[in-house]
Amino acid sequence: MRIRKINAVIAALIAIAIPTIIFAGPLSKDVPPDGVIAVPKNYDTEWVLLGTWSIADKEKAGAEGFHVVYTQPKTVAYFRENGEFPDGAILVKELRKTNTTQLTTGTVSWGSEITGWFVMIKDKKGRFTDNPLWGDGWGWAYFNFGEPNKTTTQNYRTECIGCHIPAKGDDWIYVRGYPILTRK
Repeated sequence: MRIRKINAVIAALIAIAIPTIIFAGPLSKDVPPDGVIAVPKNYDTEWVLLGTWSIADKEKAGAEGFHVVYTQPKTVAYFRENGEFPDGAILVKELRKTNTTQLTTGTVSWGSEITGWFVMIKDKKGRFTDNPLWGDGWGWAYFNFGEPNKTTTQNYRTECIGCHIPAKGDDWIYVRGYPILTRK
């Protein structure tokens, strides 16, 4: 009888521990050991949609483009618990063209084909100090559509950081556009 109780306790502990490890465990293993950044596979079907940014069309009503941002489920869980991005968090910003038309509700824009991706990987340890794609706590890279393993970015300081200066106080990320991070 005592062995059954011990087995039941062990089974209960495993049932609690496994989901915690899978969904809230460390992400540092997601930092590529060689510092080579690529667009993660299946990010759009297996990850969490953080939010979408609309880029206004300067010449006509509607959106010129959408930036659709994804991250791992573990990143959301960690951020909600700690208020910061964990080491190894990956953000994928998918760039999309748009179509715009008039509907009964007004001018409407929707996303169409992908034109490229921005990928950022949180690096709290400063692993790649000699790599010009890594710095200020992140790995930074842009990829043209059709080439998810070949970044066009040469240096994050001259090609990436300028757009993120207004978000410097939030670890270079526009967290205000991702209410899912703070929702409990």
